[in-house]
Amino acid sequence: MSDITLDRLGAAEPPALTAMDYLTCLRGIMWREALRFLHQRERFVSALVRPLVWLFIFASGFRQTLGLPIMPPYETYILYDTYVTPGLIAMIQLFNGMQSSLSMVYDREMGNMRMLLVSPFPRWFLLVSKLLASTAVSILQAYAYMFIAYLWGVKAPGIGYITVLPALALCGFMLGALGMLLSSAIKQLENFAGIMNFVIFPMFFASSALYPLWQVEQNSPLVYTIASLNPFTYVVELIRFALYCQMNWLAAAVVAGCALVFTGAAVVAYDPGRGLMVRRGGGPA
Repeated sequence: MSDITLDRLGAAEPPALTAMDYLTCLRGIMWREALRFLHQRERFVSALVRPLVWLFIFASGFRQTLGLPIMPPYETYILYDTYVTPGLIAMIQLFNGMQSSLSMVYDREMGNMRMLLVSPFPRWFLLVSKLLASTAVSILQAYAYMFIAYLWGVKAPGIGYITVLPALALCGFMLGALGMLLSSAIKQLENFAGIMNFVIFPMFFASSALYPLWQVEQNSPLVYTIASLNPFTYVVELIRFALYCQMNWLAAAVVAGCALVFTGAAVVAYDPGRGLMVRRGGGPA
């Protein structure tokens, strides 16, 4: 065999991936996430227990006492359980994003993540596919909660259950990207609970999920400033306005911007050549 032939064989590149290859990869990742979700029924139940406890016990106890006057996007006086519902929907997506990041940590410890990251597909595509699968699961959980809340008497306009879908998709993606970014810095499963408590509860309580920001500002300007800088506040407001067929452009811009930043940072962090993975010795061999 001539040197020219050897050079040609050595320089041969693998065939380019087609759109169908990408679609097959996306379908496989989403199907794997769906199977994991179906086999972990307690994950679905636990995702609903937390917000339902707030709705059935906490919100019911303060239903009349903490009623709110007319304020956007509401056009009439509302009871407290109506106000907290968008925040509880956002809570479901926040916990789902953290649970999805837990699966990333588990896959990395078991070696599944290593197999995924050395595939011929771009790393950003694999991680975005994982995020899309996680977002789809969070949307199903959110609609399950809204159905139970509807039976409880907390009702939004009928068309609102459709207009809220794009908001749920964007918010679920952003919170999933945040969880994925956090998972890149977690070394062991044992450390995950502490990280979750350190991130989830401050984000939830220092937001507009449980009380409007104008009331917070009257009592504590410092907490108001923190809540105004909290991305979760804008997640709650985007869902709140979308559920009542309105658009909060500031919230949409903040959530979309955070989604891009968190996703980009997660892609870099999971790059074994320059991210947190290599600095912790977690890159593929």
